[in-house]
Amino acid sequence: MNEAVAYKILTVDQMARLDADGLFAGAPIDIADGYIHMSTRDQVAETAAKHFAGETSLVLAEVDLSKLGDTVRWEPSRGGALFPHIYGALPLAAVTRKWDLPLDRHDRHIFPNDL
Repeated sequence: MNEAVAYKILTVDQMARLDADGLFAGAPIDIADGYIHMSTRDQVAETAAKHFAGETSLVLAEVDLSKLGDTVRWEPSRGGALFPHIYGALPLAAVTRKWDLPLDRHDRHIFPNDL
């Protein structure tokens, strides 16, 4: 698998730490699993619905995987689909864009139109 970008859903606090520190070591689930969970463009809405349902104060970060070298591995996960995982910290320099992820009136996350 060789997609150029992937997406990470972060809390506002996690994004603030990434902005301040220049590195993100992972959310508690990432740290427990030993890698940072990422999603492709086609996977990220389902990831939000499954793992972040109804949560507010979220940020969607677009990550340029080419800047991460061999720390990225494509591994099977949900339904056998390949997901990008980062084995190491996520550097701020790899984040190309970010958006707030508000909820609609049905408590579903609203993704950017250009995603």
